[in-house]
Amino acid sequence: MSFYPMDARRPGDLLKTHSALKGLFRQARAIERMQVLLDSVLEPAAREHCRAASYRDGVLRVLVTDSQWATRVRYQQRRLIRQLQAYAEFATLTKIHCRVQPPLVKKTPPVRKMRRSIVAAETLFETSREISDPNLRAALERLARHHNGEP
Repeated sequence: MSFYPMDARRPGDLLKTHSALKGLFRQARAIERMQVLLDSVLEPAAREHCRAASYRDGVLRVLVTDSQWATRVRYQQRRLIRQLQAYAEFATLTKIHCRVQPPLVKKTPPVRKMRRSIVAAETLFETSREISDPNLRAALERLARHHNGEP
């Protein structure tokens, strides 16, 4: 049994011949255009938290990352509708519906590294000489050695 691969075709040809792909491509372009228009009226801080999902029957559905941003969009809904109605795509816009959908991949917080300073190490070592408690003195000396980069 042999496998004969199909002839390679250009993406533009696939879009012309397959109606399902053509519809998906048209819908993706429409959502992309809605996102651009939505970004133009949103405040800069909200742009990364709000994504246009669909527009049907005068209702714009927006996916937001958390409830805080959903509340902010709801408070600004009248202004947003008024500004979006100026565009032909949103001429019949009557309502914005927010749905909270947290991102699938959470951003990891940056790792904070302690800057090592020779001056800080010397200060810790000098302070440890004045301490009478042996446990505290040993802890300060270990900390000073850590600042110097010694094990």
